[in-house]
Amino acid sequence: MASDKPSLEGLRIDRAEEKRTSGGGRWWIALLVVAVVGAGVAWWLLRPRPVPVRTAAAAARSGGAATAGTVLDASGYVTARRAATVSSKITGKVVDVLVEEGMEIREGQVLAHLDDSTPRKTLSLAESQLLSARRNLTETEVRLRQAKLNQDRMKRLKAQGISTQADLDAADADAASFAARLEVGRQDVEVAGRQVVLRRQDVDDTVIRAPFSGIAVTKDAQPGEMISPISAGGGFTRTGICTLVDMKSLEIDVDVNESNINRVTPGQRAMATLNAYPEWQIPCHVIMPVPTADRQKATVKVRLGFEQLDPRILPDMGVKVAFLGAQTEHQPTASRAAVTVPRAAVRRVGDKDVVFVVREGVVERRAIGLSAATGDEAVVLSGLAAGERVVIEGPVDLKDGDKVAVKD
Repeated sequence: MASDKPSLEGLRIDRAEEKRTSGGGRWWIALLVVAVVGAGVAWWLLRPRPVPVRTAAAAARSGGAATAGTVLDASGYVTARRAATVSSKITGKVVDVLVEEGMEIREGQVLAHLDDSTPRKTLSLAESQLLSARRNLTETEVRLRQAKLNQDRMKRLKAQGISTQADLDAADADAASFAARLEVGRQDVEVAGRQVVLRRQDVDDTVIRAPFSGIAVTKDAQPGEMISPISAGGGFTRTGICTLVDMKSLEIDVDVNESNINRVTPGQRAMATLNAYPEWQIPCHVIMPVPTADRQKATVKVRLGFEQLDPRILPDMGVKVAFLGAQTEHQPTASRAAVTVPRAAVRRVGDKDVVFVVREGVVERRAIGLSAATGDEAVVLSGLAAGERVVIEGPVDLKDGDKVAVKD
């Protein structure tokens, strides 16, 4: 029995060793939890916080086309360099009109028809006269061949002594006569052919076509009315079918006082504002001052061209123009009007003027076209729209993409 005691002792479980092992595992887990919590607290304390800033809204600039940096203001009208009242070449009665106001017209498109019954009858007569002239010419050619055959026969008979000189002379005269008639007949055919061409032109003139592409702005005649290329002296005759305007040829005509015309040069930049859209500034440039003056008004007409046309620009609209000085570097785009912002919102980065626009708690650095700053306001010509909020007070090192907290 004493020999079995060591074996039973070897099967006993050491509870003290188990306690030491399990206690060490729990200590490592607790240490790991403390480390994670510490990292979370450190991230929370060191995370980027929104920078407090103050903002202001960009306001649309009122007051017409004048902007800071202008050297001269003038007013005038939108004009079309290519516009015409489309009429006919002949006087006639209108049968139908195929155009309406506002319709887009292509070059060569049929606009109206005049009554062509008389011109067509005249054409038919001319064609008949041409046919008759050709038949007469054919008959003369046949008679000439016969006269030449007779002439040759008389020459042989005269050589044989059978015919007399008088018979030969008569045959020669007949041949020469028919040769002259043939030449006259050919000329008659040519004249008759030209008459046919002329009468066909008369028929074609009853169809009125567009001389160029554009927009019909007026409809001046109705079916049943008479139309003529010249004035009828107060009668009921119309002088045109419609007025056609090439919208691609729109430009501006303004009157500038002759004492200020020295401030205007060809190619000079300018800003135009339509009376219909006072908040919309349109970039344009001086084409040329017309080299003549109005002695009654003491003005000189100046032509300006649009940098980009827009469907909202219509002929005869009133417009105000601000001629810009050479120092104005930035011009507004056609889709945005000039706006004003507090002067504190504009920052200088390198050689550019920039503002920080706030959107959904994040700032966006944006380059702007600045005209000038007067007092506490700056006039922004491009890069910023009315209603957008810009930073007027914030840290000097503010960067694009920084999160901000707006203070009232």
